[in-house]
Amino acid sequence: MARGLSGPGREYLTEEEQKNAPKITKALLKRVFSYLKPYWKQLVLVILCLLISTSLSLLPTILTGKIIDDGIIGRNLKILIILILMSFGVTLLSNLIGVAQEYLNSWISQHITFDMRNQMYAHLQSMSQRFFTTNNQGDIITRMTSDIEGVKTVISSTFTSILSNSISLIVALVAMFQKNWIMALVGLLCVPLFVIPTRAAGKTRWTLTRQAQEYNDNINGILNETLSVSGQLLVKLFTKEKEEYQKYSDANEKMMKLNLKESMAGRWFRVAISTFSSIGPMLLYLAGGILIMNYDSTLSVGDITVMVALLGRMYMPVNRLLNFHVEWVRSMALFTRIFDYFDMKPEITNCKDPLVPAVSHGEVEFKNVYFHYSPEREILKGISFHLEPGHSIAIVGPSGAGKSTLVNLVPRLYDVTDGEVLFDGNDVRKLDVEYLRDQIGIVTQDTYLFNGTIRENLLYARPDATEDELIDACRKANIYDFISSQEKGLDTVVGNRGLKLSGGEKQRVSIARVLLKDPALMIFDEATSSLDSISEAKIQDAIDPLIKSRTSILIAHRLSTILAADEILVVKNGEVVERGQHKDLITKGGVYTELYNTQFGKDPEKNNNNPPVKAK
Repeated sequence: MARGLSGPGREYLTEEEQKNAPKITKALLKRVFSYLKPYWKQLVLVILCLLISTSLSLLPTILTGKIIDDGIIGRNLKILIILILMSFGVTLLSNLIGVAQEYLNSWISQHITFDMRNQMYAHLQSMSQRFFTTNNQGDIITRMTSDIEGVKTVISSTFTSILSNSISLIVALVAMFQKNWIMALVGLLCVPLFVIPTRAAGKTRWTLTRQAQEYNDNINGILNETLSVSGQLLVKLFTKEKEEYQKYSDANEKMMKLNLKESMAGRWFRVAISTFSSIGPMLLYLAGGILIMNYDSTLSVGDITVMVALLGRMYMPVNRLLNFHVEWVRSMALFTRIFDYFDMKPEITNCKDPLVPAVSHGEVEFKNVYFHYSPEREILKGISFHLEPGHSIAIVGPSGAGKSTLVNLVPRLYDVTDGEVLFDGNDVRKLDVEYLRDQIGIVTQDTYLFNGTIRENLLYARPDATEDELIDACRKANIYDFISSQEKGLDTVVGNRGLKLSGGEKQRVSIARVLLKDPALMIFDEATSSLDSISEAKIQDAIDPLIKSRTSILIAHRLSTILAADEILVVKNGEVVERGQHKDLITKGGVYTELYNTQFGKDPEKNNNNPPVKAK
């Protein structure tokens, strides 16, 4: 939205808004008003308050005629005081009712947005992993925050503004025609004198402001790029200071000129409004004077004054109602954006009668599994293997082979496109999703810790865990020595995403967290990737006992982390191309041998203990 836009201009749709304007259908309106239905009683009270307060707010204007005619011109002090007190009392009552109406209006809008936020959050939580990997995170947050916050403005401002302005206009017109139908018609003819210059000047300012905003965005882009640490270093290394200064200066000059035009457009707007706002009353005074002097002796000076005041009160309602379609389009576009997300069906859901077995052993079996993110590119092709309870399987292969995708199918982060994934003999699609994921613990390469203490991050897995259980999990994860060396121990703050800890420390806290969950199946997805040799050794020391004591799947680029597995699967291009134990695979001269030699054959330090192998 254009910055600094005061006065007219907001009443115009941008080209993008015009292009993306939603189609207003009966179904859309019904869906929008369904959110108001639970609060229809409060809404009725709001409408009643609007009717009363808006009507009362015009009474002081009407009483002005009596004050002039009966009080001042009639020289009756008692009537003058009574009328003034009446006018004050009506104004006070109108304002008090207006306060009640504002409270009710705010109450309704807050409750509707509360309902909508909860509904959206629950809906987003039910969406599959595919949704979060394919949709922009910023867009997801925008729907949750500013879009739903905009709904509050629509309910509390747009709808009530339409009602109050309509009531104001109707009451003002009725009052004018009751006074004198001829002057009322003259008043109606004067209305375009207010509206036309407002819309013309507003459109000009809107165009200029949007153009200025584009240059302002361009300037901000230049500043972000050239004044950042990395950007400034690049400018200095390539000696581009003069070129960047000229680029900034040119954009700054263009924005200055547009701002100047906008400022003058605003000045001419105020001149036009000031001029035309005086013409309307002048015409009413002229018409009133002619009627009093030549035709209608019953028309008084007070009546003419009231007509002029009512004309002024008509300007704002008319202008806002003429621009009603703009706010309406924006409001419906807002609801449409939100409904677009609500209409996205969760990909991973429970079947009709999901199974919840009493005992879980962590047995996994893949039967001819195929998977793709899009039909054009198959990721997994006919994967089959069987992991018995208490055993471990390691999955290795080059980057992009489909290793992480494969293990993501077990907890149903995605569903197979063909074939079956079995957990304890049951198709995972027939198991209760919550039960299934409770039985699986995953340690990923990109460890995520919440911005809190180590204790809080551990208790996320099991809120009822005791102090002894926390310490035991930390010992098994080889992280307790580090924690006990910290001043606050388990209450040490880890920072946003765990940034106050090293990569290895975060990874071991993550392992401890999974251990507290006590899953039937452990999955380590690149758990030691991108770590130094010391951190890798500490994590390996934590992992080795775990894979010997429970069902485990390990994925690794570094072959040193999977030597203890009962079986190794070698995956390439989405297929299992080799399988067996290390001692058997190493001599086959295939993909595994190539991976082994790539890691150990070119590393002199590792080469001492792990010489490259030649195929027999």
